[in-house]
Amino acid sequence: MKAIYPGSFDPITKGHLNIIERSAKVFDEVVVAIMFNPDKMNFTFNLDDRLAMIQKSCAHLNNVTITTSTQLTVALAKEVGAGVIVRGIRAVMDYEKELQNATANMHLDHEIETIFFVSEPEFSFISSTAVKEIAMFDGDISTFVDPHVEDALRQYFAKDKR
Repeated sequence: MKAIYPGSFDPITKGHLNIIERSAKVFDEVVVAIMFNPDKMNFTFNLDDRLAMIQKSCAHLNNVTITTSTQLTVALAKEVGAGVIVRGIRAVMDYEKELQNATANMHLDHEIETIFFVSEPEFSFISSTAVKEIAMFDGDISTFVDPHVEDALRQYFAKDKR
């Protein structure tokens, strides 16, 4: 069975990667989909940069592909032949939002299921937003992102300080 794991991944964190790796063990194929999110209009990294970061982070996973989309997640899932949408849940507030999205997706297409992966404790507080804020103030983000992502964040925030 094929699954899709959508997100904005700005940038990809070790929490995201953990969900991708765990999904890759459960499903025959996982499509990581960089999606347009109208709630997140000011991206730190452009689409090509996010795509490159995810490709590098997932290079060790032979059943993971990466794509981009501006359509509804259920439409993309149907297009790529995925019967499952994977979502990660860190806390109760994630569950409430994800439950609303999963219910809406059920109304749009009953054949596509949403499966929640609960974050492992060491990743339960990590978000791309928090990682960017820590990096902005020169904090240590090495336990939150892969080295190439850390380098990209350091370069990005170094530009702001010139």
